[in-house]
Amino acid sequence: MDIFLGVIIGLIVLMFLVTAHEFGHFIAARKNGVNVVEFGIGFPPRAIAWIKDPKTGKWRKLPKSEWQKESALKVVYSDGEKQDFAQKGMIFSLNWLPIGGFCQMDGESAADTKKGTFGAASFWAKTKILFAGVTMNWLVAFVIFTILAWTGMPEFLDGQFTLPSDTRTERTPVQITTVAEDSPAAKAGLTAGDYIVKVDHEDISYASDITDYNEAHAGETVIYTIRRNLCDSDDCKNAINEVTFDEVEVTLNPAESEYLLGVTMASSQALSYSTWSAPIVGAGLTLQLTGETFKGVGVMLWNLVSGIGSQFSLDATVRETGQAAISSVGDSVSGPVGIIGVLFPAFTAAGPTNLAFLAALISVSLACMNVLPIPALDGGRWLLIAIYKIRKKKLTKETEEKIVSRAFIILLALIFIVTILDIIRIAK
Repeated sequence: MDIFLGVIIGLIVLMFLVTAHEFGHFIAARKNGVNVVEFGIGFPPRAIAWIKDPKTGKWRKLPKSEWQKESALKVVYSDGEKQDFAQKGMIFSLNWLPIGGFCQMDGESAADTKKGTFGAASFWAKTKILFAGVTMNWLVAFVIFTILAWTGMPEFLDGQFTLPSDTRTERTPVQITTVAEDSPAAKAGLTAGDYIVKVDHEDISYASDITDYNEAHAGETVIYTIRRNLCDSDDCKNAINEVTFDEVEVTLNPAESEYLLGVTMASSQALSYSTWSAPIVGAGLTLQLTGETFKGVGVMLWNLVSGIGSQFSLDATVRETGQAAISSVGDSVSGPVGIIGVLFPAFTAAGPTNLAFLAALISVSLACMNVLPIPALDGGRWLLIAIYKIRKKKLTKETEEKIVSRAFIILLALIFIVTILDIIRIAK
């Protein structure tokens, strides 16, 4: 059930992030005089659609019987008069496949010259339109991080950006989630839900601190300081602040035993809080994660290229090192299945704060990926248009479609491979 809920939430979050990206294109297109044919949430087939009457400026529901008619670039005005139009009246649609969104502009080929088309826009206008999507993703990340900086920002990175003069950090204690029967913990009276705050009167921060201490004191008697809620029932939910601290003596099992204490623990988490500096923290963390994302892409590409190159070496050790580098590339990449089927269920279970952090992180990743010079993506399309402009040559529709379609096929192939790797990892 938790996995199912995580998958549903993952689809909703990804659809929101992709739709926000496309909304950036939509705003920039409209502001730069480019007609938008259709803006859709989700992917076809259509579920429902509305059309903006170009004569009155009003919206009306588009009957299913007229969907094909609109595809033939016809507009039916509110007074029943039919006219040919350079594009459809702008359509807003909700579609059945919840895997993103789209913004279809009139004349999306750079070779189009008719007024109101993307192709007829100036180079600067094309630049703003193409990069408006990634700007929107960075903006979404900034807003989420700003809110989290105010309400409690999870610390996931070493050296995560903060403003020390306006930062207060709180750490949730390590919580016991399960206790094995007849274990030292069970015999001492430890129960699921207890929080371990100290070991032998020493403060601890992480579950690993407890594990390491237990290993160093196997077979010995250890004193755990436990925090317990006095009121956990539905009848006294308002009494959550009524807690008690107990010291519990536990004699650990010997080192050769299956387990020493006999509990599983949820890792603690640090949350940092900011006040006036929340927007600065939001912007700083967005920039920091952008840099880390590009750095990760660079390392991944280097490992891939160097790993493949090393396979031609006569030295067996060099080849093995190269194979390890190639394997690290597969382990560091996650596709749709891994993101929706693994990451979102895990972060959903960890709570709304962690889920919001993941959404912002993915938004940054979407922005960074779309900036890359891959012809099927925004950055690649802009680079292609820029190269032909510098060469002062016309980019024909046929040439553009050939380059973009081939790049798109390669991109789909990579997504397919990564998806297979995700399924293999999940199956393990």
